[in-house]
Amino acid sequence: MNDVSDAPPSPCSPAHRAILPGATLGILGGGQLGAMFASAARRMGYRVEAVVEDADCPAARHCDAIHIGLLDDPVGLVALGSRFAAVTYEFENVPVAAARALAAVVPVRPGPEVLYTTQDRGREKAFLVAHGLPCAPHATVRSRDDLTAALSKVGFPAVLKTSASGYDGKGQQRVDGPADVDAAWRVLGPAELVCEGWVRFACEMSVVAARGIDGATCTWEPSLNVHRHHILDLSTAPCGLPEATVAAARRMAVRILEGLDVVGVACVEFFVTVDGGLLVNEIAPRPHNSGHLTIEGAFTSQFEQQVRAVCGLPLGSTSPRAPAAMANLLGDCWQRGEPDWAAALAVPGVSLHLYGKSSPRPGRKMGHLTALAGTVAEAEAAALSARQALARGGLG
Repeated sequence: MNDVSDAPPSPCSPAHRAILPGATLGILGGGQLGAMFASAARRMGYRVEAVVEDADCPAARHCDAIHIGLLDDPVGLVALGSRFAAVTYEFENVPVAAARALAAVVPVRPGPEVLYTTQDRGREKAFLVAHGLPCAPHATVRSRDDLTAALSKVGFPAVLKTSASGYDGKGQQRVDGPADVDAAWRVLGPAELVCEGWVRFACEMSVVAARGIDGATCTWEPSLNVHRHHILDLSTAPCGLPEATVAAARRMAVRILEGLDVVGVACVEFFVTVDGGLLVNEIAPRPHNSGHLTIEGAFTSQFEQQVRAVCGLPLGSTSPRAPAAMANLLGDCWQRGEPDWAAALAVPGVSLHLYGKSSPRPGRKMGHLTALAGTVAEAEAAALSARQALARGGLG
């Protein structure tokens, strides 16, 4: 399933509903995902305007226009909607009320109800359970008594997470035993929370997938992901896991996109358990950090595919060009001054992507390196070597 499925034509197939180059697309959010979407869309002949919180954002450098301060203003968004042929988003914490109001005047893809489900861990877990998809044992927590009951259900150790607005490990507290419960509640309570049983996993993987308005689906090569301090550090594809595991992950990702009625690109993150099983960890209804390697590593990148899906065009081939690795560049790389970009780019097969963020801070995603090679091991070695060269050659 690393290419487009053979779904039959439907009354709302791309031939009937296509938004063609020359049209203006709107994007909600101004981060690096928005910037890369805008870059892909403009290369394909579209105009792009972004609704952002800050004029000094990565997307501003790639858009035809930006509109500041309307994400929390449904009335303003509706007035703006007439400018767009379709709207998408680059992060899932867009207010649902605003997305619903906008959807009344212009197609919003993926739809507002996808946002409603995926921006809340409790609702996301309920969706997975209702569709028979495996996930960690969990319980919703709204009070200190609920937390006690949840821990009785899932056991120790556990992870307490905010239902909304958590990413890169933010909004999470590990609870190893009874002595940790009060401290975790003081940090995260009394907001609505989800308590998850601790998963002893062998590795983490993700599947980036796409679905068109005609129901056609495709998946890219699943990636093996390594995190450091809860932030994605390295992704490699192909993932090297058993074919049965890879095939099961692809099927689950497609079921999720179909169950949510996604039109666009989404990523499903999995835990691979020590016995080879799969548990769905999170769903991101937009392009994903682990999919950045598709820019060089696949015939159609996740960002071009997002444009195609949102515009009702045929989905492109997701077949890989070569084994690939992606290494994130955090603000930590600037600790010794400006990194030595020439040293990194001297490594064969390496491509550099910088997001245009003005202030590097530890833990902040500033860019990434992608490497292609004959094998995954060679691609990984090249990406890591290039990143190490930045640190060694930092210009003070």
